[in-house]
Amino acid sequence: MSLEHPAPLSKGLPVTHGFDPVAAPDAQVRAAAERRQTQLTKPAGSLGRLEALGNWVAACQGVCPPTQFERARVVLFAGDHGVAQHGVSAYPSEVTAQMVANFLAGGAAVNALAAVAGATVRVVDIAVDGDTDPTVSRHKVRRSSGAIDREDALTIDEVTAALAAGRAIADEEIDAGADLLIAGDMGIGNTTPATVLIAILTGTEPVAAVGRGTGVDDAGWIRKVAAIRDGMRRARPVATDPVDLLRVAAGADFAAMTGFLAQAAARRTPVLLDGVVVTAAALVAEDLAAGAKAWWLPAHRSTEPAHELALKHLRLEPLVDLNMRLGEGSGALTALPILRAAVAVLAEMSTFADAGVSTSAAEPNPVDLVK
Repeated sequence: MSLEHPAPLSKGLPVTHGFDPVAAPDAQVRAAAERRQTQLTKPAGSLGRLEALGNWVAACQGVCPPTQFERARVVLFAGDHGVAQHGVSAYPSEVTAQMVANFLAGGAAVNALAAVAGATVRVVDIAVDGDTDPTVSRHKVRRSSGAIDREDALTIDEVTAALAAGRAIADEEIDAGADLLIAGDMGIGNTTPATVLIAILTGTEPVAAVGRGTGVDDAGWIRKVAAIRDGMRRARPVATDPVDLLRVAAGADFAAMTGFLAQAAARRTPVLLDGVVVTAAALVAEDLAAGAKAWWLPAHRSTEPAHELALKHLRLEPLVDLNMRLGEGSGALTALPILRAAVAVLAEMSTFADAGVSTSAAEPNPVDLVK
């Protein structure tokens, strides 16, 4: 298997990420969208948050009215984690490679939901602990990331390669015409590093952040809390360095998602965030590329406690709350039709002037006022 990634750094050199602060979506276009909302054939504000969502899309696209998404694209980042070997998940690590095959065969939730939402799916093997189809493994960095409760997830060279892979994947999709991106995840054990990242960056104790992940029992939950506690202890010395934090406490799939999210923002392309794993990567991406979060919209609120912590830290409000916790981009795809509706309202409704509809009750006759 050919593993494509940039040349490794020389030993002893500091890790650099190359991201600049990200400019916000176009404020003038957002203002124009807000004005247009008041001219559409509806009482002002009557469509609630749909109006703000449409304004956000217009600002991201830099045009008012906005255009409907023609190439919404899910990129599903797959990777295994050594910590899964220590009883933190209800499923064995072999499931990751099996699910990659299922994605490619079109049999997973992400495939069904993408078809309904008008999106397409790409799978990338970043760190699956096994062989996968060559069509998805071009950016593979390694087989499984390290067990973060007792060792570093990655080497310096590997975290650099994974970040570069995420950036390259974002560029590939945007250059191919993607106008909306969704990051999905697949990896047994990946809610453990996600929780470590979120708890570290939000200053939360493990027991307040740990969820059930794939559905572990009480004994599994206790093991997971211990693994997260140990992972946090190892991560604290590097908590202020986002690249080092990914190296020590995350994994290749997280680093790739981080690079992907940051680069999408740098390329002025809106992103729908999924659940706890993707949002953990988003926390790090915002530290790497300040201002990137203005280009992201959280799709849903996961049942994982850490997800709520991350959303509050980013000051982002999700679209739906359906008690979902699958990952794969499933929450984002469920919410995508709402975002499409917001675009349709702003772009396709008539204005009062166009429709010949009065904007207020008729003015009273002055003669009648003195009778």
